[in-house]
Amino acid sequence: MRTEQLDRRSEAAPPVPGGRRWRWAWLGAGTLLWLFAVHGRFDIAAAAWLSPVLLLRFVRTGPALGGLAAVWAASALAGAFWLVETAVPMTVIVVVGILALGTLTVVPYVLDRLVTPRAGTVTSLLLFPAALAACEFLMTLLSPFGTAFGVPAATQHDDLALLQVVSVTGPYGVGFLIGWFATTANHLWESRLRGYALRTAGAYAVVVMLALLAGGARLAFLPPDGATVRVAGISPDTSATHDLRATLSADLTPQQVASRDQATVRAAFGKVNANLLTRTREAARAGAKIVMWSEQAAGVLAADEKAFLGQVSATARESGVYLQAAVSLVLPRAPYAANRTYLYDPSGAQVWAYDKSHPIPGLEFYPPGDGVVPVARTPYGRLATVTCFDADFPELMRVDADIMLVPARDWAEIGPVHSQKASLRSIENGYAMVRQAEFGVSGAFDAQGRVLAAHDYAGGDRHVVLSDVPVRGAATVYRVIGDVFAWSCLAGTAVVIGLAVRRRTR
Repeated sequence: MRTEQLDRRSEAAPPVPGGRRWRWAWLGAGTLLWLFAVHGRFDIAAAAWLSPVLLLRFVRTGPALGGLAAVWAASALAGAFWLVETAVPMTVIVVVGILALGTLTVVPYVLDRLVTPRAGTVTSLLLFPAALAACEFLMTLLSPFGTAFGVPAATQHDDLALLQVVSVTGPYGVGFLIGWFATTANHLWESRLRGYALRTAGAYAVVVMLALLAGGARLAFLPPDGATVRVAGISPDTSATHDLRATLSADLTPQQVASRDQATVRAAFGKVNANLLTRTREAARAGAKIVMWSEQAAGVLAADEKAFLGQVSATARESGVYLQAAVSLVLPRAPYAANRTYLYDPSGAQVWAYDKSHPIPGLEFYPPGDGVVPVARTPYGRLATVTCFDADFPELMRVDADIMLVPARDWAEIGPVHSQKASLRSIENGYAMVRQAEFGVSGAFDAQGRVLAAHDYAGGDRHVVLSDVPVRGAATVYRVIGDVFAWSCLAGTAVVIGLAVRRRTR
């Protein structure tokens, strides 16, 4: 009976010192910081580190149920704030999906609150960060949103030395370090800076210091070197897009476009497509050897596909370039649209045709492609491609390539954010990336995340981005072993939960 009473008391309020009158201040400050740590337009890198410290303190110093419910509310508020600041269309699927992902982000707090009060020091320090990394991994593995929301690595996009850790752990290593910082800070807080707590803090500091030193050394001593190739990313001129939308409103569904007078649609598409081919020839004269268009840059009726691809092939052959044409293909019957990219080599031969693997849930309704990333050997290294939202899925992007071409289509509020997220895939896999985004921020990145070129769509009428890109990538640990770190965190979390249940049952 005495043991049961002690167990119940520990579940109601863990035996840690701290002024409970401050609990709501910790909740308020932690929630406010969380709003600026969701990788939106208004992110503050330090907020991603400080928010879990305060929320963990709040959860550990009061009743479990009420504390965890409050943290869930904070996660829901952070998700809603992300939707607003990035202007993501709030369809039912998107809103429900973000709330579900927000619920998953609370699981590490649940485990810390229910398991660590009766656990040893090592478990109390490492369970929360392991669960945090595991839940991030589950988001990308199970949800249709990938790393678009809930993975904090991208909030540190300006700290390249720290981000080199993702070349070993994937994006989940950054979340693990952030979670470990939270438990270490709380350990110091609870112990009132006693010697044993200072030793655990010292161990954490050594790990972080080694990670930063290794990342800095990789940047300083192992930069991409050797030959480069000039790559041109092209989006239609703003004026050409305005003319198209004067005829075909952006609000029209593919089915509505397919039902319009075909001669009118063909003429409207033809003006934009001619603009793209002209800009391609100009880029070739400027020294580009690889030319890519932004996502769905060209509009093509299914009946005109063969003739249009003949024009693309001829332009590639005459200009002597690898030309990747990104097309919105309008079909006469359901699903009425395909989001496809075609690569042609300098001889005019087709190298690949790729359909977007991950249409955005609730916003894009054409069927996905087969999920196989095409890779082609060229004199400029191994070229590969995905389309826009595909780059939010680390597993899909784990391919052996030297240059990754990413045609994209964003909007102003999410443009910089989406480009920063995509750049992490370069560091993880050791390839350069060229991302051309209509309506957003285009850019090129080397294999360590350095920005080689950048262009904001809002800056002018012409959108031709030239960058000199290394033709040789570098093997990374992550590309070889995959998500071993994430699986280890998931397995470790499961083992600790199992032991806790077994102990409680006994």
